[in-house]
Amino acid sequence: MTATDLATRDALPDALRVLLEQYPRDAWEADPNFSGLIRFWLDRHLMFRRLLGSMQEDMRNRLDDRLDAKNHAARLSRYGGMFLNELHGHHSIEDHHYFPQLISLDNRLSRGFDILDRDHHAIDGHLNDFATAANALIQATVAGQADKDAAAAMEKVLETSERFLNRHLEDEEDLVVPILLKYAPAGLV
Repeated sequence: MTATDLATRDALPDALRVLLEQYPRDAWEADPNFSGLIRFWLDRHLMFRRLLGSMQEDMRNRLDDRLDAKNHAARLSRYGGMFLNELHGHHSIEDHHYFPQLISLDNRLSRGFDILDRDHHAIDGHLNDFATAANALIQATVAGQADKDAAAAMEKVLETSERFLNRHLEDEEDLVVPILLKYAPAGLV
């Protein structure tokens, strides 16, 4: 593992945060180049965080017997499916459309996009774990089995997913939004 691995890093390296110093988070929305695309993209990130938070809350409620297993399974199926499908689509668009264009705007930051690409691959592994754990829990519930082990495994997967996803989303925002604010590339804003 390196200092830039998703599992170990606390932030992007300072050299990749150079534009963030010029365009700090608290000033993004006031910037004249803050566009509808930036708002939409940040809203997608917020949606992923909220979906994950809702699934974590539901999981705690199920484990504390405040949400019955069948209702929990239905909610996990709906929210989990949405989370997996939307996040996969989001990363595909970033990898194949947006990131290649953004790299060309400021080559100093190309290493940051390499890190984000590695993140996407690492997150894919976590999404597979998520799908496996969710399916096991849903299937046990549908079969009428009160499977505390499957519930505990799902809770752990949700916690891990939150940690990795939040680190990735924050770093991605810190890299991408300042580029969009500085360069306001035609066709992307």
